Amino acid sequence: VQLVESGGGSVQNGGSLRVSCVVSGNAYGTKRVTWFRQAPGSEREGVASMYPGRDRTYYADSAKGRFTISEEPGKNTVHLQVYNLRPDDTAMYYCAAGSGANSDNWFKISSYDYWGQGTQVTVS
Repeated sequence: VQLVESGGGSVQNGGSLRVSCVVSGNAYGTKRVTWFRQAPGSEREGVASMYPGRDRTYYADSAKGRFTISEEPGKNTVHLQVYNLRPDDTAMYYCAAGSGANSDNWFKISSYDYWGQGTQVTVS
């Protein structure tokens, strides 16, 4: 299983950005996929989660209203669209996949077996 993120970059305050995660192997549709982010000096936090092929999505309180997680099944890809970016959104954004992740523990790092290398988002 491999997860490859893309789409990060430098964005102005108030701008928008979409980061993407391609899920290879048989993980797509069989594991929950979650976006995490980690700012310098901070812990990694789960921001948005979904199980590809199912409708229910989950968001951290800090992400509600500005973040949207979605899938593109034909490309085995999970996107995270972020609107109205702020400087405190600056972080490395990671996607993760895990069989044990569910509605109760989706935000926990320990719920995931596979991680991508991350994509940097910088807001100034």
